[in-house]
Amino acid sequence: MRLVAERLGCRRGARQLFERLDFALEAGRALIVTGPNGTGKSSLLRLLAGLSRPSAGRVRLEGVAEPDDFAENAHYLGHLDAHKAALTAQENLAFWRAVLGRPALAVTDALEEVGLGGLGGLPVAVLSAGQKRRLALARLLVSARPLWLLDEPTTALDVSAQARFGALARAHVAKGGMIVAATHAPLDFGPGETLDLDRYRPVRPVAA
Repeated sequence: MRLVAERLGCRRGARQLFERLDFALEAGRALIVTGPNGTGKSSLLRLLAGLSRPSAGRVRLEGVAEPDDFAENAHYLGHLDAHKAALTAQENLAFWRAVLGRPALAVTDALEEVGLGGLGGLPVAVLSAGQKRRLALARLLVSARPLWLLDEPTTALDVSAQARFGALARAHVAKGGMIVAATHAPLDFGPGETLDLDRYRPVRPVAA
């Protein structure tokens, strides 16, 4: 599988965030997207997830039957953790495992992997911000999808939890998965490249 972006542009309202963006991400690689606030990191992930349309260019997945079918091949993790507060951690994760399909790890095993073993019976409402984020990350483990699209994945995580997730991400890449992650913090997800989105801002004419 291969993720390819060609001459990709993104507009938000009247503002062009980036343009003429090209990259190709091979299986077994990670792409770390950096840049100041407002350069379009989150918007790029939404384009790759199929949640919005580019203003120019196209993005496709090679090696699948439907090159535009990102919904069946990608996990998208945005800023919001997307939990139901009244349900337990285990019930939330079981819901996502059923909805996403392609079952992978069992719910209890995924909770153990992200350091929430023993907390599955607690309502999400009583979990800390870091625990809620770890529960969101556990969704990546209960459904087998090759492409992970991650927006600031280590937000609210302490050093230990960051290291634990880094190991999970590197294992995913080592098995032939792909990761595109937007971040302000250093991330070590294994072999890959860094994309500085600031380089693709539209060129402004110089005032006379």
